Amino acid sequence: MAEQSDKLFAFDSLSDYSLKQRVLIRLADLAFYWITKATGGSSRFEVVDRENWDAVTAAGKTPIYVVWHDSIILSACFFQHRGVVIMASKSFDGEYIARFVKRMGFGVIRGSSSRGGARGLIEMIRAIKDGHPMAFTIDGPRGPRHEVKPGPIMLARKTGNPILPLVVQPRKHWTLGSWDKMHIPRPFSRAVLIFGTPIYVSGTARDAVTEAKQIELQKAMDDLTKRREKWKLEMMPD
Repeated sequence: MAEQSDKLFAFDSLSDYSLKQRVLIRLADLAFYWITKATGGSSRFEVVDRENWDAVTAAGKTPIYVVWHDSIILSACFFQHRGVVIMASKSFDGEYIARFVKRMGFGVIRGSSSRGGARGLIEMIRAIKDGHPMAFTIDGPRGPRHEVKPGPIMLARKTGNPILPLVVQPRKHWTLGSWDKMHIPRPFSRAVLIFGTPIYVSGTARDAVTEAKQIELQKAMDDLTKRREKWKLEMMPD
């Protein structure tokens, strides 16, 4: 078990890549790391409804965090070095993303909905049973923006651990022109992190129930998104 956990947090070999690819992977890894630390690393977080987070631990469960893709930077800064595990695709882009997040203290399982998905789910089940929280960018990796995907529902059903929806919002940020309109927080900006109510999925749930849980999760994320937008408006100067 310990060996499996150590592997999740260790850098993978780049021997299958060309010299040029290895250089690009390392450069991209370091660039993402330092951009994240320079922007979100100086943010001051206000945590709202922390009791929802605490309730998961009090119940003896391990959280399955879900967050929008636009909040990757601040989420990574808040949850760094907490033993959280994510999934990254088995691709060139996935390689430097995996190295970047491992540098911030996250574990990584390689897979995706199209490549290695079933094996990835099995490894996630093993990781969460070893006590590692899981995290999903719930509308990733390619969108549509703010549309919940079913992956966390499947993991919650298989493990009995709850989905913990959350949103993050910087008071001041730049917005990329990408599909997710990613937030790049301005240095030293205030930020809010709001936890939603944990969502449990029965291990005997059938398709109709899991579909209903996905709708429930979508509503929870939509409601949290409205709350983060309200917080930002309240923080704006008159």
